[in-house]
Amino acid sequence: MRERKSRMTEEKKINVDKAEDQTKEPEELETETPESINNNMGNETTSKEVEQPESSESSEDNASETAAEDYNKKAEAEESGDAKYLRLMAEFQNYKKRVAKEKSDIHSYANEKIVTELLEVLDNFERALAADNSTDVEGYTQGMKLIFDQLLGVLTKSGLVEVKALGEEFDPSMHNAVMTADSDEYDSNKVCSVLQKGYTLNGKVIRPSMVTVAK
Repeated sequence: MRERKSRMTEEKKINVDKAEDQTKEPEELETETPESINNNMGNETTSKEVEQPESSESSEDNASETAAEDYNKKAEAEESGDAKYLRLMAEFQNYKKRVAKEKSDIHSYANEKIVTELLEVLDNFERALAADNSTDVEGYTQGMKLIFDQLLGVLTKSGLVEVKALGEEFDPSMHNAVMTADSDEYDSNKVCSVLQKGYTLNGKVIRPSMVTVAK
């Protein structure tokens, strides 16, 4: 009987414990109320909002890096442009110096050829002056005529031409009238005498003829 009572007592305890456990489980379960749902959504939104500044900062960093790269490229382009400009200026300055030197050389040595040819004329004049011409006046005159022709030939090859004057219509661009005179031989406004010959060099008047013009 005692064993039976103790067994019944244990069974009651077990049943009581199970009843208590069943009673506690509904209390431990949390029911999701609208407030808890809103709180959870708020927490998720807040976490998302916290994450957004990181992406925004990343975008700003990328934009800054892009701007810096663009600035560096622009600076390099400007620097290369300046270098190209300086190089072109240096080449132009060298070109100007070279042209100036060439012009200077032309002016310095332009008369070299004609002067070389005139040296022969000078030699002939020296020989004529050194010779004894007291007994051969005609030969002396002939020699001087040859030297004159030689000199005139050198000058003619260089472009020297005598201005036509005697008997020509007076031309103020070619003639320099120093006086007028009555003339039976030449018509009015014609050159009736030449006091000094004029010359042109390669078509340019370098000395007009000094003339007398008929009235």
